[in-house]
Amino acid sequence: MPDPRSNMIHSSRSSFTLNEGPGLDPEAQSLKSHPEHLQFLTKPTFKQRLRHFTWAWYTLTMSTGGLALLLASQPYQFSGLPQIGLAVYIFNLVLFATVCSLMISRFAIHGGLVDSIRHEREGLFFPTFWLSVATIITGLYRYFGSNNTLTLYSNGNEPSRGFLLALEVLFWLYCFCTLIVAVLQYSFVFSTHSYGLQTMMPSWILPAFPVMLSGTIASVIAETQPTRSCIPILTAGLTFQGLGFSISIFMYAHYIGRLMESGLPNREHRPGMFICVGPPAFTALALIGMAQGLPDNFHLGAAPTQHPSAAIVPDSHILELLAVTAGAFLWALSFWFFSIAFIAVIRAPPKAFHLNWWAMVFPNTGFTLATITLGKAMSSNGVKGVASAMSICIICMWIFVAVNHVKAVWTGEIMWPGKDEDVNE
Repeated sequence: MPDPRSNMIHSSRSSFTLNEGPGLDPEAQSLKSHPEHLQFLTKPTFKQRLRHFTWAWYTLTMSTGGLALLLASQPYQFSGLPQIGLAVYIFNLVLFATVCSLMISRFAIHGGLVDSIRHEREGLFFPTFWLSVATIITGLYRYFGSNNTLTLYSNGNEPSRGFLLALEVLFWLYCFCTLIVAVLQYSFVFSTHSYGLQTMMPSWILPAFPVMLSGTIASVIAETQPTRSCIPILTAGLTFQGLGFSISIFMYAHYIGRLMESGLPNREHRPGMFICVGPPAFTALALIGMAQGLPDNFHLGAAPTQHPSAAIVPDSHILELLAVTAGAFLWALSFWFFSIAFIAVIRAPPKAFHLNWWAMVFPNTGFTLATITLGKAMSSNGVKGVASAMSICIICMWIFVAVNHVKAVWTGEIMWPGKDEDVNE
């Protein structure tokens, strides 16, 4: 086993970085400027390592929650799959509680909560907490409110009114909190930090990601909501999905410009390129799901008058057709970003583990879910088969990243002075 202390000073950069140069936190800087202290260097205690437990750890829980959603959405089910998915969902709840406990312990022992959110690099990962919450809310319906899984039904095939009301309240709270995050965090970044466009990375999109997933949540929970709640939820979901995706499009312009001018990122940061796969994929998923969640007799405005012999197609059917068309359009954009990132990582894979490796799971999970949704909407067995193969790849990637994550903690590649997102450039 390699000695992590040997790499303590000259450490590699961590995940989704913004600038290309190496960075050392104050502890490592002190050791570098006072080499005589090296003789007293000892392995950091768990309490000392906890100082470097950053917001980026929520990439673990958002990816695991996404995996649970993927298992619940499979086009081809087999006996026991819902139970496996439920086990993954519960496991993610345990992980989420553990990460939250460790984050609270970090700030209780070392302080710096506000500074962590304001940090030029670590602060960009604060939204991953809300992405984890989004997967938990969506999974709550998938595993306890859907008629093909373990349900909380009061009668027949309808979830209990209390359960539906709880989902509605959670949805509106999520929309409110993530809108605040999208506005305040970007306002703070614009007024405080200065990032060079030549070092632009997709992590700049992260503050807009949670509010965008409001549409994804709406597309899942709206189908069983009463009409008085369904339409407002879908309207808010469409609005916030459009907001998040529009911000992402603006960021894409800078990102592609950076690639044209400065080339691909350092090999250690290339897994973060998969973040760009997420916005178009989740938007395709949300648009189709929200259109399918509309009441069958839905009409924009007042219902049209019709001749007794005339047949009028409900607006919900027309909107669903438009949503599938737009979904296929966005799926292609997501596939293009996936291909660029995939080739970049294959050509120069990272040598050390960073938490940005989870970007190879969560955004691609959204891409796979969008493929499943398109396959179901088009009733295409071929597309469903491709989506099933993609799902197997996502499961394998989750296992691969999780194993390396545990190994990195054990060997000191992360949660170590100078090696995490809290490093000062």
